[in-house]
Amino acid sequence: MAETLTITTERVDDLPLLLTHLIRMNVPQLLDSYFRQHGNWQGLPAAWVATVWLAHLLSQGDHRLNHVQPWADQRLNTLQALLPRPIEPLDLTDDRLASVLRMLSDDAAWVGFERALTRTTLRVYDLRPSRVRVDTTTSSGYWQVTDDGLFQFGHSKDHRPDLPQLKVLLATLDPLGMPLAMDVLSGERADDPLYLPAIARVRSTLDTRGLLYVGDCKMSSLATRAGLAFHHDCYLCPLSALQAPPEVMAGYVAAVARGESTLVSVERTGPDGTTVTLADGFEVSEPLTAVYDETWPLTWTERRLVVRSRQQVQTGEASLRKRVAKAEQELAALPVARRGKRRWADLAELEQAAAAIVTRERVAEVLHVRCWEEVEERRVRGYGERPATVRTTRHCGVRTDVDEEALKAAIAQLGWRVYVTNQPVEQLSLEQAVLAYREEYIVERSLGRLKGAPLSLRPLYLAREDHTTGLVRLLSIALRVLTVVEFVVRRQLAAEGGMLAGVYAGQATRATARPTAERLLASFRDITLTIVGLPGRVVWHLTPLTAIQQRILELMGCAPTIYSRLARDSVDPP
Repeated sequence: MAETLTITTERVDDLPLLLTHLIRMNVPQLLDSYFRQHGNWQGLPAAWVATVWLAHLLSQGDHRLNHVQPWADQRLNTLQALLPRPIEPLDLTDDRLASVLRMLSDDAAWVGFERALTRTTLRVYDLRPSRVRVDTTTSSGYWQVTDDGLFQFGHSKDHRPDLPQLKVLLATLDPLGMPLAMDVLSGERADDPLYLPAIARVRSTLDTRGLLYVGDCKMSSLATRAGLAFHHDCYLCPLSALQAPPEVMAGYVAAVARGESTLVSVERTGPDGTTVTLADGFEVSEPLTAVYDETWPLTWTERRLVVRSRQQVQTGEASLRKRVAKAEQELAALPVARRGKRRWADLAELEQAAAAIVTRERVAEVLHVRCWEEVEERRVRGYGERPATVRTTRHCGVRTDVDEEALKAAIAQLGWRVYVTNQPVEQLSLEQAVLAYREEYIVERSLGRLKGAPLSLRPLYLAREDHTTGLVRLLSIALRVLTVVEFVVRRQLAAEGGMLAGVYAGQATRATARPTAERLLASFRDITLTIVGLPGRVVWHLTPLTAIQQRILELMGCAPTIYSRLARDSVDPP
């Protein structure tokens, strides 16, 4: 009888690494502790189904439910070797994944799980919180709008006001960008009232007061600042144009011109050691009084940091001069007659057109415009039977004059912004405050990862609200893994004072001290498990790890055995 030889090949890639971090963060155990699976559930527990799905999300960047089972079928032996529970092909059907999403949509269970996951991550990775950033975003889709539903029309940050949307609020830990609290909210809600509830969850999770909460101007409402001051927390955010109107800003600028305020330069040292001056500013103190929760009168002293960005001044001045030049050019061409161009009926119509140009270019204060009209009469002598006549010709024009003093005054107003904080100057100087706010990209980057690559919340293929809520929460867990992986490697490189080379495709010698999690995970592509069935035994062979892969595992604190345990020399056939 002929002996058969069977060969099975599976892509392993970053799967062992991702499952190791998920287990290290205690994700499956916490999911099992805080969420209840259905009593008739059979097979792989829901907590481990969610864990495998998270590994798929992070590895493939695809949240579609019907893509998980085919992916798992092609890696069934790998998953069997990595998971502590047996797994079957039907454990990851889209119906079971939908059940996981409904499970995650439980608000009370999610709050408890989120708190426990944060505390576990802080302990395992020795993270010490001192600064938290809070921001919101929206995600639009082709959903059905219902009364009091999750999908509503509202101010769209995706620039799609024609589509219903949901809103996501994220509070992240500096400098990781790791989510500490995440809310999925209906799309029509304003941002202002959302900050304090999320901050309260962060405060109870970390059990720490006095942290600095950083946000944009939507966090600067007096109610939010009063709530933070009441709980002895600190805030840093810019004032909006309504809270710091032009007349207030003009007063600050005038104080600088009179020499009443001394400007302090804000500098930043780049990776190459060069120092760049970013801004200049000064600060004033102002006592504030507010009522917190309609009950508690509160008085505290707020520091107002009046800062002028040098880059914004240069950009704003160039834009202003460009608008003035464009307005002068259009005004000069306004009265010029040419074929196909309309003729002005009278001077009033010409003045109206000139005013429209000045208004559109926003140069009314610096550009003086005067429209004029002259009437020329010319006598035409008679000829034959035609009598002599007088012909009237209208000439019109536009004169422009740039008011240099007004232009200088307008430039002097450019680039100013007011930041407010209640953190003492000993803990947060003006320079530190400006640099801290300029790192707002940390939370924006986390929101970008959530909505775009690699987690790809958009486009969303779910119609049910509980499924959508569960998916966004699942993606926030995946976002935690990305931020932790990235932070651990960067922290270890900083401690060693070294660089990591080999993570850039096609640039083997290019090194960096701040590799991204996406590049780190991509370095584990094309690791393959080959299972050869021989007469009387089965041989498991794994692609040997490269030097860069072993180095990344070392930086992450992972032993190479998380891969090598898949490579069995031989075992008895089942």
